[in-house]
Amino acid sequence: MQTETAQVNQNVRYEPDERLSPSLTLGLGLQYAALIVGGIVLTPAIIVRAAGESEIYLTWAVFAALAVSGFTTVIQAIRVGRIGAGYPLLMGTSGAFIAVSVTALAQGGPAMLATLVVLSSLFQFALSERLALFRRLITPAVAGTVIMLISVTIMPITFDMMTQVPAGTPDLAAPACAITTFAATLGLIFCATGVLRLWAPMIGVVTGCLVAAGFGLYDIDRVLAASWVGLPDTAVWPGFDFEFGPVFWTLFPAFIFVTLVGAIETIGDAVAIQRVAWRKPRATDFRTVQGAVAADGLGNLLSGLAGTVPNTTYSSSIALAEITGVAARRVGACVGVLFLIMAFLPKLISLFLAIPDPVIGAYLLVILGVLFVLGMQVVIQDGVDYRKAVLVGVSFWVGAGFQNDLFFADYLNDWLRDLLGNGMTAGGLTAILLTVFINLTGPRRRRMETELDMNALDKVKEFLNGFATARAWSTEAFDRLCLVAEETMLILSQLDDDGDTDKKRRLLLVAREDSGAAELEFIAAADTGNIEDRIALLGRQASEDAVEHEISLRLLRHFASSVRHQQYSDADIVTVRVKADA
Repeated sequence: MQTETAQVNQNVRYEPDERLSPSLTLGLGLQYAALIVGGIVLTPAIIVRAAGESEIYLTWAVFAALAVSGFTTVIQAIRVGRIGAGYPLLMGTSGAFIAVSVTALAQGGPAMLATLVVLSSLFQFALSERLALFRRLITPAVAGTVIMLISVTIMPITFDMMTQVPAGTPDLAAPACAITTFAATLGLIFCATGVLRLWAPMIGVVTGCLVAAGFGLYDIDRVLAASWVGLPDTAVWPGFDFEFGPVFWTLFPAFIFVTLVGAIETIGDAVAIQRVAWRKPRATDFRTVQGAVAADGLGNLLSGLAGTVPNTTYSSSIALAEITGVAARRVGACVGVLFLIMAFLPKLISLFLAIPDPVIGAYLLVILGVLFVLGMQVVIQDGVDYRKAVLVGVSFWVGAGFQNDLFFADYLNDWLRDLLGNGMTAGGLTAILLTVFINLTGPRRRRMETELDMNALDKVKEFLNGFATARAWSTEAFDRLCLVAEETMLILSQLDDDGDTDKKRRLLLVAREDSGAAELEFIAAADTGNIEDRIALLGRQASEDAVEHEISLRLLRHFASSVRHQQYSDADIVTVRVKADA
C-alpha cells in the first residue's frame, strides 16, 4: 500500500520546529545568504544591462530585489495567516523572467515592467486560493519534471562559469579553483560528521576562494571600493504605466504563463522541502503548498510595486536542507533578515559578488545534482505507470531540446524562441498539455454530491451500485466499494467532530475506473489531521490501543489498495483505490 510506514530519515538534524543555538542559526544563515545573494543581485544586473537601462536604475533594482527577497523569505519561514510555507524556502529574483523582463524594459521601460509584474502576481494569489481545483493539472509528475528541468536550464551556465576567468589568467586557474571547491565540498559531505558537515558548502567555497586568491582571481579591489552603508536615490522608482497599449497586451500573456511556470516551480519546491524536512516522512500538506504559492505571489507583487524584477522560491533551498540536514524555519527567517540588512550594505554585497565564477560554478554543480534527484523523487511519489513515464520522459527531453535550440528553432519567431528557449518553460508546458490530454481521454468520471453525514450512506451506496453494475463488477467487489466509502465517510465525519464545528460539510464523491480498479475521490471542506499519517501511525501502535477511530483507519487500509489525503485550506480530498479483484 502507498501508506505503509516509511523509514526514519537519519539525515535530518533539525526539523522545522526545532530550536538551534543562536550561533549555529547565524552561522547557517550567513552560509545560505552568502551562496544565494549572488543570484539575487546578478539576475537584475543581467536584465537591466541587456535592456540598455541606466546604472542608476540598476542600483535601485538590486536594492529593491534584496529588500523584497529578505521580507518574503521571512514570511515563507514563519508563515503569516495563509501566506508562507512555514519552511526555510529562500526567496530571490527569478531567472525564468529574464527573457520577458528584458523585452518589457526594452519596449516599455521600468514602468511597463512594474505594471506587468504587479498584474501577473494577482494570478498567483488566485492559484493559491483555488489550488485544489488545479490538482489534476499541477500533479507531482508535472512539478517533479519542472524541478529536474531547472538543472537542465541552469547547468549550461554552471559549466560556463567554471571556465570564466579574465584574459591573461594562467591556464590552470579555472580548473584549479573549480576542482578544489568541488572536491572540498563533496569530501566534507561524504566524510564529515556532526557540526562540521553543516559547514561543508561554505568551507568548500572558502577553500576555492583561497586558491583563486593565489591566482589573483578574487576581486578584492571591488570590495575595497564599495561603501559600507548606502541607500539608492528613491527618485529612481519608476512608477507604473497605465496606458495599456499594444506593448502591454503583447507581453501580458507571456508574463501570465511565466508566472504559472514559476508557481509550478514553487509547488514543486514546497512539496520537496516537506520530503527532506522531517525524520519521519509525512504526507504532503497542500496547505503548506498554498502558503508557499501565496508568498511567491506576495514577492512578485512587492517586486512590481518596488519597480524591480519578479521574485520566486529558490530550489537550491531543498538541496541545502538535504545536504546540511537542517530544515529549521529559524534559519530561513535569519536568512531573510540578513538579506534585508545586505540591501543597505554595498560592501558586504561586494564581498560575495567578488567570489570568482569557477568557484560558484563548482558549488552549483553539487547543488543541481542533488536537486535533479529530488525532482525524480517528487515524480515517483505517487507511483509511475506507463502514462506518467511517457509524460515525464517526453516533457523532460522536449525541455532539454528547446534549451539547446534543437527543436525547430529556425521556424519560431523571436518571442516564441525566447519563451521556449528556456527548457523549464518548454518542458513544463509540454507536461501540462500532456496532463490535460490524459485527463480528457481517460475513463469517464461519475459524480454525486450530498451532505457529509452517515445518514447519506444509502445514497452513496446507490451511486456505487450504478458504478459497479455498469462495469459488471462482482458482488464482492461492490461490497468492498461500499465498505471503503463507509469508513472514509466515517473518518471525515469524525474529523468534523475533532474540529468542534457545528457546520455540516458537503461531500462530493467522484468515481472512475482505472486499470481494473476503482478510484474514489471524496472531497469535503478542509479540517485537521492527515489520514495518510494516521494510517502510517497504526503500524507503530499496539493493536490493543486501537479505538473506534483507529478501527475505521484499519478497515480502510485493509479494503483499499491505496489511500491519499490531500489537505488544502478550503478542501479535504481523500482518494482511495479499490481493486476489482481481491
